[in-house]
Amino acid sequence: MVLEIGIALLRIVAVLAMVMVMAGIYGWFERKVSALMQDRIGANRASIFGFAGAGLINTMMADPLKFATKEDFVPSGVDRLLHTLAPCVGLFAVLVAFAALPFGDTVQVGGRYVPLQAVPLNVGILYILAMLSLSVYGVVLGGWASNNRFSFLGGIRGSAQMISYELAMGLSLVAMVMTYGTIDLQEMVRAQGHLIGGWLPAWGIFYQPLAFLLFLIAGIAETKRAPFDLPEGESELVGGYFTEYSGMKYLMFFMSDFIEVGVVAGIIATLFFGGWQVPYLGADGFHFPFGLSLALPAVVVILLQLATFLLKVVFFGWLQILIRWTLPRLRYDQLMWLGWKGMLPVSLFNVLATALIVLAVQGSR
Repeated sequence: MVLEIGIALLRIVAVLAMVMVMAGIYGWFERKVSALMQDRIGANRASIFGFAGAGLINTMMADPLKFATKEDFVPSGVDRLLHTLAPCVGLFAVLVAFAALPFGDTVQVGGRYVPLQAVPLNVGILYILAMLSLSVYGVVLGGWASNNRFSFLGGIRGSAQMISYELAMGLSLVAMVMTYGTIDLQEMVRAQGHLIGGWLPAWGIFYQPLAFLLFLIAGIAETKRAPFDLPEGESELVGGYFTEYSGMKYLMFFMSDFIEVGVVAGIIATLFFGGWQVPYLGADGFHFPFGLSLALPAVVVILLQLATFLLKVVFFGWLQILIRWTLPRLRYDQLMWLGWKGMLPVSLFNVLATALIVLAVQGSR
């Protein structure tokens, strides 16, 4: 019993550390990579203890220090409880969503096989969708509790945007469930360890390229980032739902956005790009086509799986940030049109086509 509790706590701590480091990396991308894209210097005043600024470690240290020393301003006439609760709800929802993503296969500890997943669930997709849906409550509460018309409009935009794009997101995941026949994320990743034709990894991107495109667009809209950053729209709403926030509360909203980017990147990696799977890597080493093999110790295999998952998550987070600094913001009517008249019919067609193909394959066996 004590061993099981210790293992569970260790997995949770490992995932929390992974999430915090990932959010820091994304914050550095947001500054330095965007500056590189726009041919400017970017952040260069984050010198910590005399070391040069603009480094990854300095940037990750500078933000918490800066926000921790800022005044926690609360406007007069607001509901102080809801004003404080809003960023906590948003941050909690995205943190617990990441906990269901598998970052490795299993490791043997004390004669037991422990899954490398903070919260092993056989309904992982449903859990993540539920948690991501809860994150919008932080946006709505922040807008409502701020006693500010711009914040309130941002909260309303956030809720409408979430409803519009979660339908297409959910239907794209339904297509993946039909393809793999399970809603267990770990089993989906294991299924992608097989080979198509003896050489091509059975990743979801090869089975469901349209579902990948739909989920990527809906995921970026879910994170409320450009070109779908209507809830904060600086040119129209000052700062939107977090206009009246400062200090650590603002940092919590800031972190929620980047962790949500990581959750979307983790889902993309898990469902469409093999998750922790390394092509041709089995439990005992590499098994390449044409009979070539390379034996590896079990601990090396686990480390390769973990590194592969992290690299995929960082890459797809970087891709979202790249899109954020490339495309202009859509108008609100364009956003709604794309969600309801563009992505929803296409996602329904994809589910129908997937069902017909699955029936045809099952009927031919």
